[in-house]
Amino acid sequence: MTSFTPGALDRDAAFYIAGHRGLVGSAIWRSLESEGFSNLQGRSSAELDLKDRAAVFAHFAEVNPRYVVLAAAKVGGIMANETYPVDFLTENLQIQVNVMDAALEHDVERLLFLGSSCIYPKFAPQPIREDSLLTGHLEPTNDAYAIAKIAGIMHVQAVRRQHGLPWISAMPTNLYGPGDNFSPEGSHVLPALIRRYDEAARSGSESVTNWGTGSPRRELLHVDDMAAACLHLLEHYDGPEQVNVGTGTDVTIRELADIVATAVGYEGNIEWDTSKPDGTPQKLLDVSKLTDAGWTATISLEDGVRDTVDWYRTHASSLRG
Repeated sequence: MTSFTPGALDRDAAFYIAGHRGLVGSAIWRSLESEGFSNLQGRSSAELDLKDRAAVFAHFAEVNPRYVVLAAAKVGGIMANETYPVDFLTENLQIQVNVMDAALEHDVERLLFLGSSCIYPKFAPQPIREDSLLTGHLEPTNDAYAIAKIAGIMHVQAVRRQHGLPWISAMPTNLYGPGDNFSPEGSHVLPALIRRYDEAARSGSESVTNWGTGSPRRELLHVDDMAAACLHLLEHYDGPEQVNVGTGTDVTIRELADIVATAVGYEGNIEWDTSKPDGTPQKLLDVSKLTDAGWTATISLEDGVRDTVDWYRTHASSLRG
């Protein structure tokens, strides 16, 4: 058993971020750099295939990290999840098992596993508490991905029970920010709205049409807030139960569309195609455990959307290329 008391992490120790090029991983890297961590380790998927067990173990032997954040995952939208459930299940399980087994072999002191709020039952009471896990049926469109993430939580808990290592899990709400996916096919609601309204503003379109009624509610967290929460949890939280990470507040899609329109400077008409599906009415996380651990989000949705619009406009040509 490892004796552990939460506190400041060693800024000079080797710190491996699996998935450091992704939306979350890159934000964690930026955050740790700004906090003075001097020995950050990351490998692109071209440099290290996390599905290759031997390669992962060799990497851990080389780097010998003291801390690990497991932010790597195969992710996608509803269509991708429905079309390729085997890929989402097997690839995420392979990544998680390989990284955590290698971390265990090399006695990694602190590991943070990042999941997703889709682990919770489709009809979980709102706001969703951590103890809602495994109390009902999952959303069928991404159940394979959710099962993989649930397995990751269980893996962390099993390591704590069997080996006494103070590993933890965090489950973020809907994330957005610099580095997001703005592709027409793969983007989530906020980047999709930003792209749509920016193109309408540039072309001078008289109206923009969005899907559904605009009534579903969504909780959104800026990825830089998520990164700050990760370091806070690593330094202040130790427990077997996963921790929800979010703002604890939500907005309607209609309100979100108005915020985006303001941020991009679009002044045309906004219409709603009510023949299109709305999706889940609400998915809001209960963040009491996170608040009790001493952390709350600081980036307002308006400020975060403006920041993301600026990033998108700076990178739009390369994204579209």
